[in-house]
Amino acid sequence: MNRVLPPQARRLLGLLQPYRGWMLGGASLALLAAMSAVGLMAVSGWFIAAMALAGASGAAINYYTPAAAIRGFAILRTGGRYGERLVTHDATLRALSELRAWLFRRLIPLAPARLSALRSGELFARLRADVDALEQFYLAVLVPVAVAAVGTLVVLLIAAFALPAAALVMLAGAALAGILLPAWVRRSASSDAAQAVRESAALRGMLLDALHGHAELLAWGGVPAHGARIADLDARLARRRRHVERLQADGSGAVAMLAQCVLPALLVFGLTAVHAGAMAPPLLVMLGLLALAAFELIAPLPEALANWQATLTAADRVFELADTPPAVEEPQRSPPIDAAPAIRFEDVRLRYAEDAPWALDGINLALAYGERLAIVGDSGAGKSSLLNALQKFYPTQAGRILFGGHALDAVRSDDLRRRIAVIAQQTRLFNASLRDNLLLAAPEASAAQIERAAHDAQLDGFVSSLPQGYDTVLGEGGSRVSGGEARRIAIARALLQDAPVLVLDEPTEGLDARTASQLYRALAVATRGRSVLLITHRLGGLATLVDRVAVMRAGRIVECVATSAYLDRHAAERVPLDSP
Repeated sequence: MNRVLPPQARRLLGLLQPYRGWMLGGASLALLAAMSAVGLMAVSGWFIAAMALAGASGAAINYYTPAAAIRGFAILRTGGRYGERLVTHDATLRALSELRAWLFRRLIPLAPARLSALRSGELFARLRADVDALEQFYLAVLVPVAVAAVGTLVVLLIAAFALPAAALVMLAGAALAGILLPAWVRRSASSDAAQAVRESAALRGMLLDALHGHAELLAWGGVPAHGARIADLDARLARRRRHVERLQADGSGAVAMLAQCVLPALLVFGLTAVHAGAMAPPLLVMLGLLALAAFELIAPLPEALANWQATLTAADRVFELADTPPAVEEPQRSPPIDAAPAIRFEDVRLRYAEDAPWALDGINLALAYGERLAIVGDSGAGKSSLLNALQKFYPTQAGRILFGGHALDAVRSDDLRRRIAVIAQQTRLFNASLRDNLLLAAPEASAAQIERAAHDAQLDGFVSSLPQGYDTVLGEGGSRVSGGEARRIAIARALLQDAPVLVLDEPTEGLDARTASQLYRALAVATRGRSVLLITHRLGGLATLVDRVAVMRAGRIVECVATSAYLDRHAAERVPLDSP
Protein backbone atom coordinates (compact mmCIF):
# COMPACT_ATOMS: atom_id res chain seq x y z
CA MET A 1 0.00 0.00 0.00
CA ASN A 2 2.83 2.41 0.82
CA ARG A 3 4.14 2.07 -2.74
CA VAL A 4 0.77 3.14 -4.15
CA LEU A 5 0.29 6.15 -1.90
CA PRO A 6 2.11 9.43 -2.64
CA PRO A 7 4.81 10.49 -0.16
CA GLN A 8 2.58 13.09 1.51
CA ALA A 9 -0.03 10.44 2.31
CA ARG A 10 2.61 8.03 3.62
CA ARG A 11 4.00 10.71 5.88
CA LEU A 12 0.54 11.59 7.15
CA LEU A 13 -0.11 7.95 7.96
CA GLY A 14 3.15 7.88 9.88
CA LEU A 15 2.13 10.90 11.95
CA LEU A 16 -1.26 9.31 12.64
CA GLN A 17 0.21 6.04 13.91
CA PRO A 18 -0.56 6.84 17.59
CA TYR A 19 -4.26 6.97 16.65
CA ARG A 20 -4.27 3.88 14.46
CA GLY A 21 -6.55 2.00 16.87
CA TRP A 22 -9.12 4.78 16.92
CA MET A 23 -8.99 5.15 13.16
CA LEU A 24 -9.33 1.42 12.48
CA GLY A 25 -12.18 1.28 14.98
CA GLY A 26 -13.98 4.14 13.25
CA ALA A 27 -13.50 2.59 9.80
CA SER A 28 -14.74 -0.77 11.12
CA LEU A 29 -17.87 0.84 12.54
CA ALA A 30 -18.44 2.65 9.23
CA LEU A 31 -18.14 -0.68 7.42
CA LEU A 32 -20.51 -2.31 9.91
CA ALA A 33 -23.11 0.41 9.35
CA ALA A 34 -22.73 0.18 5.56
CA MET A 35 -22.96 -3.62 5.44
CA SER A 36 -25.93 -3.56 7.82
CA ALA A 37 -27.67 -1.22 5.37
CA VAL A 38 -26.81 -3.62 2.53
CA GLY A 39 -28.09 -6.59 4.53
CA LEU A 40 -31.25 -4.72 5.50
CA MET A 41 -32.02 -3.88 1.89
CA ALA A 42 -31.23 -7.35 0.56
CA VAL A 43 -33.11 -9.32 3.23
CA SER A 44 -36.06 -6.94 3.10
CA GLY A 45 -36.34 -7.39 -0.66
CA TRP A 46 -36.09 -11.16 -0.40
CA PHE A 47 -38.62 -11.25 2.45
CA ILE A 48 -41.22 -9.10 0.68
CA ALA A 49 -40.91 -11.11 -2.53
CA ALA A 50 -41.02 -14.44 -0.69
CA MET A 51 -44.07 -13.40 1.34
CA ALA A 52 -45.86 -12.22 -1.81
CA LEU A 53 -45.18 -15.51 -3.60
CA ALA A 54 -46.18 -17.52 -0.53
CA GLY A 55 -49.41 -15.58 -0.22
CA ALA A 56 -50.21 -16.03 -3.90
CA SER A 57 -49.54 -19.77 -3.83
CA GLY A 58 -50.87 -20.46 -0.35
CA ALA A 59 -47.53 -21.94 0.75
CA ALA A 60 -46.27 -21.70 4.33
CA ILE A 61 -43.19 -19.63 5.12
CA ASN A 62 -41.09 -19.01 8.22
CA TYR A 63 -41.14 -15.25 8.60
CA TYR A 64 -39.68 -15.14 12.13
CA THR A 65 -36.07 -15.62 11.04
CA PRO A 66 -36.00 -13.00 8.23
CA ALA A 67 -38.01 -10.58 10.38
CA ALA A 68 -35.47 -10.97 13.17
CA ALA A 69 -32.65 -10.47 10.66
CA ILE A 70 -34.29 -7.27 9.40
CA ARG A 71 -34.63 -5.91 12.93
CA GLY A 72 -31.04 -6.93 13.71
CA PHE A 73 -29.67 -5.21 10.60
CA ALA A 74 -31.70 -2.08 11.40
CA ILE A 75 -30.33 -1.95 14.94
CA LEU A 76 -26.77 -2.59 13.73
CA ARG A 77 -27.08 0.12 11.09
CA THR A 78 -28.29 2.70 13.61
CA GLY A 79 -25.77 1.74 16.27
CA GLY A 80 -22.95 1.42 13.77
CA ARG A 81 -23.70 4.83 12.26
CA TYR A 82 -23.77 6.47 15.68
CA GLY A 83 -20.59 4.73 16.78
CA GLU A 84 -18.87 5.53 13.49
CA ARG A 85 -19.63 9.24 13.79
CA LEU A 86 -18.51 9.27 17.40
CA VAL A 87 -15.26 7.35 16.92
CA THR A 88 -14.17 8.76 13.55
CA HIS A 89 -14.68 12.36 14.64
CA ASP A 90 -13.00 11.72 17.98
CA ALA A 91 -10.03 10.16 16.18
CA THR A 92 -9.92 13.07 13.74
CA LEU A 93 -9.97 15.72 16.46
CA ARG A 94 -7.28 13.90 18.43
CA ALA A 95 -5.12 13.59 15.33
CA LEU A 96 -5.62 17.24 14.34
CA SER A 97 -4.68 18.47 17.80
CA GLU A 98 -1.49 16.42 17.68
CA LEU A 99 -0.70 17.56 14.13
CA ARG A 100 -1.14 21.20 15.10
CA ALA A 101 1.05 20.77 18.19
CA TRP A 102 3.65 18.92 16.08
CA LEU A 103 3.71 21.73 13.52
CA PHE A 104 3.98 24.37 16.24
CA ARG A 105 6.95 22.53 17.74
CA ARG A 106 8.58 22.51 14.31
CA LEU A 107 7.97 26.26 13.96
CA ILE A 108 9.66 27.25 17.22
CA PRO A 109 13.25 26.83 15.91
CA LEU A 110 12.31 28.80 12.78
CA ALA A 111 11.42 32.00 14.63
CA PRO A 112 12.19 34.69 13.81
CA ALA A 113 14.77 34.23 11.04
CA ARG A 114 12.87 31.83 8.78
CA LEU A 115 9.34 32.89 9.64
CA SER A 116 10.03 36.55 8.90
CA ALA A 117 9.73 35.75 5.18
CA LEU A 118 6.08 34.69 5.68
CA ARG A 119 3.16 37.02 6.24
CA SER A 120 1.35 36.45 9.51
CA GLY A 121 -1.83 35.61 7.60
CA GLU A 122 -0.03 33.00 5.50
CA LEU A 123 1.53 31.49 8.60
CA PHE A 124 -1.82 31.39 10.36
CA ALA A 125 -3.45 29.76 7.32
CA ARG A 126 -0.89 26.96 7.31
CA LEU A 127 -1.12 26.40 11.04
CA ARG A 128 -4.92 26.49 11.13
CA ALA A 129 -6.63 26.11 7.75
CA ASP A 130 -4.17 23.67 6.14
CA VAL A 131 -4.06 21.46 9.23
CA ASP A 132 -7.87 21.52 9.39
CA ALA A 133 -8.00 20.50 5.73
CA LEU A 134 -6.07 17.36 6.62
CA GLU A 135 -9.15 16.03 8.42
CA GLN A 136 -10.43 15.17 4.95
CA PHE A 137 -7.61 12.64 4.63
CA TYR A 138 -9.27 10.27 7.08
CA LEU A 139 -12.93 11.28 7.19
CA ALA A 140 -13.56 12.08 3.53
CA VAL A 141 -10.96 9.92 1.76
CA LEU A 142 -9.68 6.90 3.68
CA VAL A 143 -12.96 5.84 5.32
CA PRO A 144 -15.19 6.09 2.19
CA VAL A 145 -12.58 4.35 0.02
CA ALA A 146 -12.07 1.54 2.55
CA VAL A 147 -15.82 1.02 3.05
CA ALA A 148 -16.48 1.05 -0.70
CA ALA A 149 -13.65 -1.39 -1.46
CA VAL A 150 -14.44 -3.93 1.26
CA GLY A 151 -18.22 -3.59 1.03
CA THR A 152 -18.31 -3.95 -2.76
CA LEU A 153 -16.07 -7.00 -2.58
CA VAL A 154 -18.43 -8.64 -0.07
CA VAL A 155 -21.46 -7.85 -2.24
CA LEU A 156 -19.72 -9.29 -5.32
CA LEU A 157 -18.87 -12.49 -3.45
CA ILE A 158 -22.50 -12.88 -2.37
CA ALA A 159 -23.67 -12.23 -5.93
CA ALA A 160 -21.13 -14.71 -7.32
CA PHE A 161 -22.43 -17.38 -4.95
CA ALA A 162 -26.03 -16.71 -6.03
CA LEU A 163 -25.48 -16.13 -9.77
CA PRO A 164 -21.96 -15.80 -11.28
CA ALA A 165 -23.21 -13.99 -14.39
CA ALA A 166 -24.87 -11.37 -12.22
CA ALA A 167 -21.62 -10.91 -10.31
CA LEU A 168 -19.78 -10.20 -13.58
CA VAL A 169 -22.34 -7.56 -14.55
CA MET A 170 -22.03 -5.94 -11.13
CA LEU A 171 -18.24 -6.12 -11.34
CA ALA A 172 -18.22 -4.27 -14.66
CA GLY A 173 -20.52 -1.57 -13.30
CA ALA A 174 -18.53 -1.27 -10.09
CA ALA A 175 -15.28 -0.89 -12.04
CA LEU A 176 -16.76 1.95 -14.08
CA ALA A 177 -18.42 3.67 -11.13
CA GLY A 178 -15.79 2.99 -8.49
CA ILE A 179 -12.51 3.27 -10.43
CA LEU A 180 -12.75 4.99 -13.81
CA LEU A 181 -15.34 7.61 -12.88
CA PRO A 182 -13.63 8.76 -9.63
CA ALA A 183 -10.30 8.83 -11.47
CA TRP A 184 -11.82 11.13 -14.08
CA VAL A 185 -13.29 13.38 -11.38
CA ARG A 186 -9.96 13.55 -9.58
CA ARG A 187 -8.07 14.40 -12.75
CA SER A 188 -10.59 17.05 -13.77
CA ALA A 189 -10.79 18.62 -10.32
CA SER A 190 -7.16 18.33 -9.23
CA SER A 191 -5.95 21.69 -10.55
CA ASP A 192 -8.83 23.73 -9.14
CA ALA A 193 -8.90 21.78 -5.86
CA ALA A 194 -5.19 22.40 -5.29
CA GLN A 195 -5.40 26.05 -6.29
CA ALA A 196 -8.44 26.54 -4.06
CA VAL A 197 -6.36 25.51 -1.04
CA ARG A 198 -3.67 28.07 -1.92
CA GLU A 199 -6.14 30.84 -2.70
CA SER A 200 -8.09 30.14 0.48
CA ALA A 201 -4.88 30.60 2.47
CA ALA A 202 -4.07 33.79 0.54
CA LEU A 203 -7.56 35.13 1.22
CA ARG A 204 -7.18 34.51 4.94
CA GLY A 205 -3.85 36.31 4.82
CA MET A 206 -5.34 39.33 3.07
CA LEU A 207 -8.22 39.48 5.55
CA LEU A 208 -5.83 39.25 8.49
CA ASP A 209 -3.66 41.98 6.97
CA ALA A 210 -6.74 44.17 6.60
CA LEU A 211 -7.72 43.62 10.23
CA HIS A 212 -4.23 44.35 11.56
CA GLY A 213 -3.67 47.30 9.26
CA HIS A 214 -7.16 48.79 9.24
CA ALA A 215 -5.96 52.05 10.81
CA GLU A 216 -3.34 52.59 8.09
CA LEU A 217 -5.81 51.60 5.35
CA LEU A 218 -8.30 54.15 6.65
CA ALA A 219 -5.68 56.85 7.12
CA TRP A 220 -4.23 56.51 3.62
CA GLY A 221 -7.47 55.75 1.79
CA GLY A 222 -6.44 52.21 0.92
CA VAL A 223 -9.70 50.51 1.92
CA PRO A 224 -11.33 50.51 -1.57
CA ALA A 225 -8.24 49.11 -3.34
CA HIS A 226 -7.57 46.47 -0.69
CA GLY A 227 -11.26 45.56 -0.59
CA ALA A 228 -11.28 45.16 -4.37
CA ARG A 229 -8.32 42.79 -4.22
CA ILE A 230 -10.07 40.74 -1.55
CA ALA A 231 -13.28 40.63 -3.59
CA ASP A 232 -11.40 39.57 -6.73
CA LEU A 233 -9.60 36.75 -4.93
CA ASP A 234 -12.83 35.66 -3.25
CA ALA A 235 -14.59 35.51 -6.63
CA ARG A 236 -11.80 33.37 -8.13
CA LEU A 237 -11.92 31.06 -5.15
CA ALA A 238 -15.71 30.73 -5.43
CA ARG A 239 -15.43 29.84 -9.14
CA ARG A 240 -12.88 27.12 -8.40
CA ARG A 241 -14.96 25.66 -5.61
CA ARG A 242 -18.09 25.68 -7.76
CA HIS A 243 -16.21 23.83 -10.48
CA VAL A 244 -14.99 21.18 -8.05
CA GLU A 245 -18.44 20.79 -6.50
CA ARG A 246 -20.04 20.52 -9.94
CA LEU A 247 -17.63 17.73 -10.85
CA GLN A 248 -18.44 15.97 -7.59
CA ALA A 249 -22.16 16.27 -8.30
CA ASP A 250 -21.66 15.03 -11.87
CA GLY A 251 -19.73 12.06 -10.55
CA SER A 252 -22.40 11.16 -8.02
CA GLY A 253 -25.09 11.50 -10.67
CA ALA A 254 -23.12 9.30 -13.05
CA VAL A 255 -22.82 6.61 -10.36
CA ALA A 256 -26.60 6.65 -9.91
CA MET A 257 -27.08 6.41 -13.68
CA LEU A 258 -24.70 3.45 -13.92
CA ALA A 259 -26.66 1.72 -11.18
CA GLN A 260 -29.82 2.10 -13.24
CA CYS A 261 -28.00 0.72 -16.29
CA VAL A 262 -26.65 -2.30 -14.43
CA LEU A 263 -30.05 -3.22 -12.99
CA PRO A 264 -31.73 -4.12 -16.37
CA ALA A 265 -28.73 -6.22 -17.42
CA LEU A 266 -28.84 -7.96 -14.06
CA LEU A 267 -32.54 -8.66 -14.51
CA VAL A 268 -31.91 -10.23 -17.93
CA PHE A 269 -29.47 -12.76 -16.48
CA GLY A 270 -31.60 -13.22 -13.38
CA LEU A 271 -34.85 -13.85 -15.26
CA THR A 272 -33.07 -16.35 -17.48
CA ALA A 273 -31.86 -18.19 -14.39
CA VAL A 274 -35.33 -18.07 -12.81
CA HIS A 275 -36.93 -19.32 -16.00
CA ALA A 276 -34.42 -22.18 -16.12
CA GLY A 277 -35.17 -23.02 -12.49
CA ALA A 278 -31.59 -22.27 -11.42
CA MET A 279 -32.63 -19.53 -9.00
CA ALA A 280 -35.68 -18.80 -6.87
CA PRO A 281 -37.56 -15.58 -7.76
CA PRO A 282 -37.01 -13.95 -4.33
CA LEU A 283 -33.26 -14.27 -4.86
CA LEU A 284 -33.58 -12.22 -8.04
CA VAL A 285 -35.15 -9.39 -6.07
CA MET A 286 -32.37 -9.70 -3.49
CA LEU A 287 -29.70 -9.50 -6.21
CA GLY A 288 -31.24 -6.36 -7.68
CA LEU A 289 -31.30 -4.65 -4.32
CA LEU A 290 -27.76 -5.86 -3.61
CA ALA A 291 -26.63 -4.17 -6.81
CA LEU A 292 -28.29 -0.90 -5.80
CA ALA A 293 -26.74 -1.18 -2.34
CA ALA A 294 -23.29 -1.74 -3.85
CA PHE A 295 -23.59 1.45 -5.87
CA GLU A 296 -24.63 3.32 -2.73
CA LEU A 297 -21.30 2.23 -1.25
CA ILE A 298 -19.51 3.55 -4.34
CA ALA A 299 -21.44 6.84 -4.55
CA PRO A 300 -19.11 8.81 -2.17
CA LEU A 301 -15.98 7.95 -4.19
CA PRO A 302 -16.11 10.83 -6.74
CA GLU A 303 -16.28 13.34 -3.89
CA ALA A 304 -13.56 11.47 -1.97
CA LEU A 305 -11.18 11.53 -4.92
CA ALA A 306 -11.87 15.23 -5.50
CA ASN A 307 -11.01 15.88 -1.84
CA TRP A 308 -7.85 13.81 -2.25
CA GLN A 309 -6.01 16.46 -4.23
CA ALA A 310 -7.00 19.23 -1.83
CA THR A 311 -5.72 17.10 1.04
CA LEU A 312 -2.40 16.45 -0.69
CA THR A 313 -1.95 20.15 -1.42
CA ALA A 314 -2.64 21.07 2.21
CA ALA A 315 -0.19 18.37 3.32
CA ASP A 316 2.43 19.74 0.90
CA ARG A 317 2.07 23.20 2.41
CA VAL A 318 2.25 21.90 5.98
CA PHE A 319 5.30 19.70 5.33
CA GLU A 320 7.04 22.43 3.33
CA LEU A 321 6.82 24.70 6.35
CA ALA A 322 7.71 21.97 8.85
CA ASP A 323 10.76 20.89 6.83
CA THR A 324 12.22 24.39 6.58
CA PRO A 325 15.72 24.15 8.06
CA PRO A 326 16.32 26.48 11.02
CA ALA A 327 18.70 29.38 10.57
CA VAL A 328 20.72 28.14 13.55
CA GLU A 329 21.38 24.43 13.97
CA GLU A 330 20.57 23.02 17.39
CA PRO A 331 22.93 20.63 19.22
CA GLN A 332 21.55 17.41 20.65
CA ARG A 333 22.33 18.48 24.22
CA SER A 334 23.95 21.38 26.02
CA PRO A 335 27.25 21.17 27.91
CA PRO A 336 27.21 21.83 31.67
CA ILE A 337 26.65 25.58 32.04
CA ASP A 338 27.79 27.63 35.02
CA ALA A 339 25.07 28.75 37.38
CA ALA A 340 26.70 32.18 37.15
CA PRO A 341 27.29 32.49 33.38
CA ALA A 342 29.54 35.14 31.89
CA ILE A 343 29.00 36.39 28.33
CA ARG A 344 31.73 37.22 25.82
CA PHE A 345 31.60 38.37 22.18
CA GLU A 346 34.82 37.72 20.25
CA ASP A 347 35.14 39.38 16.82
CA VAL A 348 31.49 38.61 16.06
CA ARG A 349 30.17 39.52 12.63
CA LEU A 350 26.56 39.17 11.51
CA ARG A 351 24.55 40.16 8.49
CA TYR A 352 21.06 39.14 7.41
CA ALA A 353 21.81 38.42 3.75
CA GLU A 354 24.91 37.77 1.68
CA ASP A 355 24.66 41.11 -0.10
CA ALA A 356 23.57 43.05 3.00
CA PRO A 357 25.89 45.29 5.03
CA TRP A 358 27.30 43.98 8.27
CA ALA A 359 24.87 44.50 11.15
CA LEU A 360 27.63 43.46 13.56
CA ASP A 361 31.14 44.11 12.34
CA GLY A 362 33.74 42.65 14.68
CA ILE A 363 32.03 42.97 18.06
CA ASN A 364 34.25 42.41 21.10
CA LEU A 365 32.44 42.68 24.40
CA ALA A 366 32.51 40.96 27.80
CA LEU A 367 29.90 40.84 30.55
CA ALA A 368 31.07 39.17 33.75
CA TYR A 369 28.45 37.52 35.89
CA GLY A 370 26.75 40.05 38.16
CA GLU A 371 27.94 42.98 36.05
CA ARG A 372 25.52 45.57 34.70
CA LEU A 373 26.20 46.95 31.23
CA ALA A 374 24.31 49.46 29.09
CA ILE A 375 24.50 49.46 25.29
CA VAL A 376 23.75 52.84 23.76
CA GLY A 377 23.79 54.04 20.18
CA ASP A 378 21.76 55.61 17.43
CA SER A 379 19.02 53.73 15.62
CA GLY A 380 20.61 51.23 13.23
CA ALA A 381 23.84 51.01 15.22
CA GLY A 382 23.39 47.27 15.74
CA LYS A 383 21.93 47.05 19.25
CA SER A 384 19.01 44.83 18.22
CA SER A 385 21.32 42.68 16.08
CA LEU A 386 23.53 42.12 19.11
CA LEU A 387 20.49 40.80 21.00
CA ASN A 388 19.49 38.66 18.01
CA ALA A 389 22.91 37.04 18.03
CA LEU A 390 22.86 36.53 21.80
CA GLN A 391 19.46 34.80 21.62
CA LYS A 392 20.52 32.59 18.66
CA PHE A 393 17.82 34.07 16.46
CA TYR A 394 20.26 34.53 13.57
CA PRO A 395 23.57 32.78 12.81
CA THR A 396 26.80 34.72 13.04
CA GLN A 397 29.16 34.57 10.06
CA ALA A 398 32.42 35.09 11.95
CA GLY A 399 33.79 35.10 15.47
CA ARG A 400 32.12 33.42 18.41
CA ILE A 401 29.94 34.10 21.42
CA LEU A 402 30.73 32.41 24.73
CA PHE A 403 28.03 31.79 27.31
CA GLY A 404 29.01 30.31 30.63
CA GLY A 405 32.39 29.34 29.21
CA HIS A 406 30.95 27.45 26.22
CA ALA A 407 30.42 28.43 22.61
CA LEU A 408 26.86 29.65 22.18
CA ASP A 409 26.41 27.30 19.22
CA ALA A 410 26.88 24.36 21.62
CA VAL A 411 24.06 25.52 23.92
CA ARG A 412 20.51 24.49 23.10
CA SER A 413 18.10 27.39 22.68
CA ASP A 414 15.69 26.13 25.35
CA ASP A 415 18.56 25.88 27.86
CA LEU A 416 19.73 29.37 26.87
CA ARG A 417 16.29 30.91 27.35
CA ARG A 418 15.97 29.44 30.80
CA ARG A 419 19.08 31.43 31.74
CA ILE A 420 18.34 34.68 29.90
CA ALA A 421 15.20 36.71 30.55
CA VAL A 422 14.61 39.18 27.72
CA ILE A 423 12.32 42.19 27.71
CA ALA A 424 11.97 42.94 24.01
CA GLN A 425 10.90 46.24 22.49
CA GLN A 426 7.54 44.78 21.51
CA THR A 427 5.65 43.32 24.46
CA ARG A 428 3.52 40.29 23.59
CA LEU A 429 0.46 39.95 25.80
CA PHE A 430 -2.22 37.31 25.43
CA ASN A 431 -5.99 37.48 25.75
CA ALA A 432 -5.82 36.06 29.26
CA SER A 433 -5.69 37.32 32.82
CA LEU A 434 -2.79 39.38 34.13
CA ARG A 435 -1.87 36.44 36.34
CA ASP A 436 -1.74 34.03 33.39
CA ASN A 437 0.37 36.47 31.38
CA LEU A 438 2.86 36.68 34.23
CA LEU A 439 2.89 32.93 34.82
CA LEU A 440 4.19 32.36 31.29
CA ALA A 441 7.64 33.02 32.72
CA ALA A 442 7.27 30.75 35.76
CA PRO A 443 4.18 28.49 35.71
CA GLU A 444 4.81 27.29 39.28
CA ALA A 445 5.24 30.75 40.82
CA SER A 446 3.30 31.46 44.00
CA ALA A 447 0.97 34.39 44.57
CA ALA A 448 3.59 36.02 46.79
CA GLN A 449 6.23 35.75 44.05
CA ILE A 450 3.83 37.27 41.52
CA GLU A 451 3.06 40.17 43.82
CA ARG A 452 6.76 40.75 44.50
CA ALA A 453 7.61 40.85 40.79
CA ALA A 454 4.69 43.21 40.13
CA HIS A 455 5.85 45.48 42.96
CA ASP A 456 9.41 45.61 41.62
CA ALA A 457 8.02 46.48 38.16
CA GLN A 458 5.99 49.38 39.61
CA LEU A 459 2.68 47.65 38.84
CA ASP A 460 1.04 48.07 42.26
CA GLY A 461 -1.11 51.03 41.26
CA PHE A 462 -2.10 49.41 37.97
CA VAL A 463 -3.13 46.14 39.65
CA SER A 464 -5.19 47.94 42.29
CA SER A 465 -7.06 49.79 39.53
CA LEU A 466 -8.12 46.59 37.78
CA PRO A 467 -11.69 45.40 38.49
CA GLN A 468 -10.60 41.84 39.25
CA GLY A 469 -6.98 42.44 40.17
CA TYR A 470 -4.62 39.80 38.83
CA ASP A 471 -7.57 37.87 37.36
CA THR A 472 -8.55 40.71 35.01
CA VAL A 473 -8.37 39.72 31.33
CA LEU A 474 -6.03 42.03 29.38
CA GLY A 475 -7.77 41.72 26.00
CA GLU A 476 -6.55 40.62 22.59
CA GLY A 477 -2.87 41.53 22.33
CA GLY A 478 -3.15 43.46 25.61
CA SER A 479 -5.63 45.90 24.08
CA ARG A 480 -6.93 46.94 27.51
CA VAL A 481 -3.57 48.19 28.79
CA SER A 482 -1.43 51.15 27.76
CA GLY A 483 2.02 50.86 26.23
CA GLY A 484 3.72 51.80 29.48
CA GLU A 485 1.65 49.31 31.45
CA ALA A 486 2.49 46.60 28.94
CA ARG A 487 6.22 47.36 29.39
CA ARG A 488 5.94 47.01 33.15
CA ILE A 489 4.05 43.73 32.78
CA ALA A 490 6.89 42.47 30.59
CA ILE A 491 9.42 43.56 33.22
CA ALA A 492 7.47 41.79 35.98
CA ARG A 493 7.33 38.67 33.84
CA ALA A 494 11.10 38.76 33.32
CA LEU A 495 11.76 39.29 37.03
CA LEU A 496 9.46 36.38 37.84
CA GLN A 497 11.55 34.09 35.64
CA ASP A 498 14.49 34.62 38.02
CA ALA A 499 17.06 33.98 35.27
CA PRO A 500 20.74 34.74 36.03
CA VAL A 501 20.94 37.14 33.05
CA LEU A 502 18.41 39.91 32.46
CA VAL A 503 18.27 41.74 29.11
CA LEU A 504 16.28 44.99 29.03
CA ASP A 505 15.55 46.51 25.63
CA GLU A 506 14.30 50.09 26.14
CA PRO A 507 12.52 49.24 29.43
CA THR A 508 11.45 52.84 30.10
CA GLU A 509 9.87 53.38 26.68
CA GLY A 510 6.37 54.78 27.15
CA LEU A 511 6.89 55.55 30.85
CA ASP A 512 6.71 58.98 32.42
CA ALA A 513 9.82 60.38 34.10
CA ARG A 514 8.74 59.64 37.66
CA THR A 515 7.72 56.04 36.94
CA ALA A 516 10.89 55.44 34.91
CA SER A 517 13.07 56.75 37.74
CA GLN A 518 11.26 54.57 40.28
CA LEU A 519 11.54 51.59 37.95
CA TYR A 520 15.32 51.95 37.59
CA ARG A 521 15.73 52.15 41.36
CA ALA A 522 13.51 49.10 41.88
CA LEU A 523 15.36 47.14 39.19
CA ALA A 524 18.70 47.98 40.78
CA VAL A 525 17.49 46.25 43.94
CA ALA A 526 15.55 43.40 42.29
CA THR A 527 18.44 42.39 40.02
CA ARG A 528 21.16 42.15 42.63
CA GLY A 529 23.20 39.06 41.98
CA ARG A 530 22.19 38.96 38.30
CA SER A 531 23.85 40.13 35.13
CA VAL A 532 22.04 43.01 33.45
CA LEU A 533 22.34 44.05 29.81
CA LEU A 534 20.45 47.28 29.17
CA ILE A 535 19.67 48.61 25.69
CA THR A 536 18.59 52.24 25.79
CA HIS A 537 18.79 55.61 24.07
CA ARG A 538 18.00 57.56 27.26
CA LEU A 539 21.07 58.40 29.33
CA GLY A 540 19.23 59.69 32.38
CA GLY A 541 19.17 57.24 35.27
CA LEU A 542 21.94 55.00 33.93
CA ALA A 543 24.06 55.53 37.02
CA THR A 544 21.26 54.01 39.11
CA LEU A 545 21.28 50.67 37.30
CA VAL A 546 24.49 49.97 35.32
CA ASP A 547 28.23 49.89 36.00
CA ARG A 548 29.53 50.37 32.45
CA VAL A 549 28.34 51.86 29.18
CA ALA A 550 29.26 50.54 25.73
CA VAL A 551 28.62 52.72 22.70
CA MET A 552 27.75 51.09 19.36
CA ARG A 553 28.19 52.70 15.99
CA ALA A 554 27.88 51.01 12.58
CA GLY A 555 27.92 47.53 14.09
CA ARG A 556 30.97 48.10 16.30
CA ILE A 557 31.72 48.86 19.92
CA VAL A 558 33.52 52.18 19.76
CA GLU A 559 33.63 52.94 23.45
CA CYS A 560 33.21 51.01 26.70
CA VAL A 561 33.80 52.90 29.96
CA ALA A 562 32.48 53.24 33.48
CA THR A 563 29.03 54.79 33.68
CA SER A 564 30.18 57.82 35.66
CA ALA A 565 33.02 58.52 33.23
CA TYR A 566 30.72 58.18 30.23
CA LEU A 567 28.08 60.47 31.71
CA ASP A 568 30.68 63.09 32.62
CA ARG A 569 32.21 62.94 29.14
CA HIS A 570 28.85 63.13 27.39
CA ALA A 571 27.09 65.50 29.76
CA ALA A 572 26.10 67.71 26.88
CA GLU A 573 24.40 64.78 25.13
CA ARG A 574 22.69 63.49 28.25
CA VAL A 575 18.92 63.15 28.01
CA PRO A 576 17.52 63.08 31.56
CA LEU A 577 14.59 60.87 32.45
CA ASP A 578 12.40 63.89 33.01
CA SER A 579 12.96 65.09 29.43
CA PRO A 580 9.96 64.91 27.11
